[in-house]
Amino acid sequence: MAGNRPEILAPVGAREQLEAAVRCSADAVYLGTKSFNARKNAANFEYDEFKDAVDYCHVRGVKVYSVLNTLISDTEMPEALEQARLACDAGVDALIIQDLGLAREIRKCSDIPLHASTQMSVGTLDGLKLLHSLGFKRAVLPRELSFKEIEFIAQHSPIELECFVHGALCMCVSGQCLLSAVLGSRSGNRGLCAQPCRLPFSSDASGECHLSLKDLSLVNELTKLRDIGITSFKIEGRMKRAEYVACAVTACRQALDGALSPDIETALQSVFSRSGFTKGHFEGKRDKTMFGTRRKEDVVRAAGVLKDLEKLYEREKSVVPVDFHFSMKNGETATLKAKSGKFETVVSSQKKAEIAIKKPLDDESIKAQLQKCGGTPFYPNSITTDCQQGLTLPLSEINSMRRQSLAEISGLLCSQRAYTFDVEKSQLSPKTTIGTESKKIFARFSSLSSFIDGVAQIAYLPLSDCAGKNFNVDNFKSQIYAEIPRMFFGQVDTVRALIKAAAKNSVKGFLVNGLDALALATKTGLDVHACIGANVYNSLTENELHSLGVSHTVLSAELTTAQIAKLSATARKGVFAYGRIPLMIMRACPNENIGGCSKCTKKQLTDRMGVKFPLVCGYGFTEMLNSRPLYMGDRLDELNCDFILLYFTDESKDEIGRIFSSYENSLSPQGEFTRGLLYRGSL
Repeated sequence: MAGNRPEILAPVGAREQLEAAVRCSADAVYLGTKSFNARKNAANFEYDEFKDAVDYCHVRGVKVYSVLNTLISDTEMPEALEQARLACDAGVDALIIQDLGLAREIRKCSDIPLHASTQMSVGTLDGLKLLHSLGFKRAVLPRELSFKEIEFIAQHSPIELECFVHGALCMCVSGQCLLSAVLGSRSGNRGLCAQPCRLPFSSDASGECHLSLKDLSLVNELTKLRDIGITSFKIEGRMKRAEYVACAVTACRQALDGALSPDIETALQSVFSRSGFTKGHFEGKRDKTMFGTRRKEDVVRAAGVLKDLEKLYEREKSVVPVDFHFSMKNGETATLKAKSGKFETVVSSQKKAEIAIKKPLDDESIKAQLQKCGGTPFYPNSITTDCQQGLTLPLSEINSMRRQSLAEISGLLCSQRAYTFDVEKSQLSPKTTIGTESKKIFARFSSLSSFIDGVAQIAYLPLSDCAGKNFNVDNFKSQIYAEIPRMFFGQVDTVRALIKAAAKNSVKGFLVNGLDALALATKTGLDVHACIGANVYNSLTENELHSLGVSHTVLSAELTTAQIAKLSATARKGVFAYGRIPLMIMRACPNENIGGCSKCTKKQLTDRMGVKFPLVCGYGFTEMLNSRPLYMGDRLDELNCDFILLYFTDESKDEIGRIFSSYENSLSPQGEFTRGLLYRGSL
């Protein structure tokens, strides 16, 4: 896009990273307070520190985006809104949000721009249009998209787009990972991911790390992204050291200026990498070369560049122009006008000018003092004088006037508070809804061949089966809903056509796992249900989805029974009550490490303890399922909901029949099972 000047957006976890980012010419930074951000283990900022950080940036012309990008519970919502209010009061330029319910309330209280976090898992044009209708001004695109896919979206997007261009690559689509939560009760959706994907999970039981990707680096691709209209280039790394931030920002700045130095490029890989870098998703080349781990030699290389990288940000850089005008008349106090942008100040000397006995004060001496802006973000753009000849004034007075005027200009630059927040406009009064005593059973089947008709009131069948030419819903006792794939990378047109065909085949409605699928499903005018991928963690999110056409919602698999009991709902609320919880959705298949599809005989991963996790493939992605199924057949009375979902994946038809019988008769579980997070929850 001609004339597009994208911003370089830097990660900030603490004050030192902030100064490194700003002094190396970042255009914007993103940072968080101690709560509700996806990097709770970063140092982050107390409120006073946070406000000071915003002021520091704004004086230097740098934007600040505050991250509130975790799922929020009903009880936490007031505090989350208070954090949003404080961010507005501090003067931030936008809020980065994951939770739809939180976004819903913020829109009532403020017109501050909302940026959709990559945790919202929106990666299609239809999903972006839906975000636009919900009041979002920008979306952070998934890291799994190719350049061609980004280019198409950029040509038609109604909102700004932000792309990750450097830093860690998660194996799982952001916002869809339950691995850390289920295995260790530390939730990625709640900001405490323990990164178990960096541990050994192998496709061949070799003990290798087949879920660990190399870091992404698109520094050499920035001009291509600039030319298609990407608004913001995002660097990952709020938990990385300041030298990393300085190096990454400098590399991006040099690359955009067309002068990326070999030394910086080498330092970028040295300061942090996992066996080097990859462009795999961006280039559409998802193979074994994408995978890597943090090796001893990577750590050693970092130690060799840290001191040199410190020099990139050790001193304040003068980046803000100021115009000075100094005037002086006999017997009067001298005045100094300072102007920067739209702001202007006038300060007076403490002493009056008087006739010089020896050497009078000349223009050159005055200008020499006003030039001394070192150690501040300001530099004199112009200096003019209007002085009566033959007068004198102590140079210390001029220095004091300069310091005072710059301090006042700084204050004016900090005083801008563009967005207010009226918390009184929020309506947080959720009322607990009591589920029906006789819970309805809905079931999800992985294929038509495993489907048992009539045992579930509603049956979710694969979209491809429901779109078949000979598919006839009149042949079944269960109400048939088509499950839209959780992701459909590169296959949007195919999925759109299948949805139309399924609707023509008179399915009752659709099951969706996020906004991309919801945007397509609602266009049919049929009923829509939402599954666990929609991340419904609070009443407000459920209400927002209901307003968008969702009649039944399967709540987040991260909620406890106690939280579910307190959650109000305008739609019917359901609980994932049986099945292998999908732990990850991956566009880069871990089996690429053993030769890809042609060598794939066992669709499973084995961890370092020998535990096996099934893999399921389709529509351009691979799902990793939990090693054992969740079972609640003997505790259904503890689930306060309207319906339960039995989620069948790799079970045989006989096993499915046995499980239905056990739920109908409230039988105890057989074999290995888990209660998921329904009792222990996650942090």
